[in-house]
Amino acid sequence: MSRAGKAALIAALLLLGVGALLLQQIHHLQKLGKPGVKVVSREMYDDQGVLRGTNVVDLPAEVLDWKSVAPPISTQVVKWLPQDTVYGQRLYSAPDGVQMQMNVVLMGTDRTSIHKPEYCLPSQGVAIESRETRFIPIRSPHPYSLPVTVFTLAREFQWEGKKVRDRALYVFWFVADNEITADHWERMRWMAGGLLTRFTLERWAYVSCVMASPPGKEEATFARMSAFLEEAVPKFQLATGLRRAEAAAAPAAAGPLAHRSP
Repeated sequence: MSRAGKAALIAALLLLGVGALLLQQIHHLQKLGKPGVKVVSREMYDDQGVLRGTNVVDLPAEVLDWKSVAPPISTQVVKWLPQDTVYGQRLYSAPDGVQMQMNVVLMGTDRTSIHKPEYCLPSQGVAIESRETRFIPIRSPHPYSLPVTVFTLAREFQWEGKKVRDRALYVFWFVADNEITADHWERMRWMAGGLLTRFTLERWAYVSCVMASPPGKEEATFARMSAFLEEAVPKFQLATGLRRAEAAAAPAAAGPLAHRSP
């Protein structure tokens, strides 16, 4: 090996060593951020009756005139996700029989608790027919607009010898301490920034809800989900968006899908 080659190799090894030391130092200094959702002490069981945790995200039992039950967490889900993941799950039922499932996945020290929805849903046999960004008005503790992503989902199954296409709306967003976004990559950038600038692993939660929607009734379905979430979100979510007047005056650097408090 030439002298220049040896010098380049030594420089590369030094850079790798410095990088490893920096990563080790960041890990040593790293602290876990506060969640943007309420967490309470309550036992959580899987669908086999096994105790899987003693903390849950505190979703409200009643919202408007909707009642709810807290079904057990799927065994496959708790086996797949890290052990320090915290869950919230409720199945809500309206007086007319309409139902909506709400789920929250809150990461701990392992960031792999949350996956991009575009990966998870197709793996469950669900097709994403369309996607868009919407905003839901939240009134409390102050008026702000909650950014959400809305998927129109479809899944085919056999019913009495015929193929039936079942449709639903899937609404989701991500929230951490003083941070809200409807965009997965925005969440990833903010999480990386928190680690590099504040040595803080932000504790993100992935909030989602799904409701069946007959073809052509998507707007009516979303309106009903929006009215529900307008009432429900302040009951379990600690992070809020900018007041509407502040949001209108704020620079567009954060992007239209995100709210980040100073």
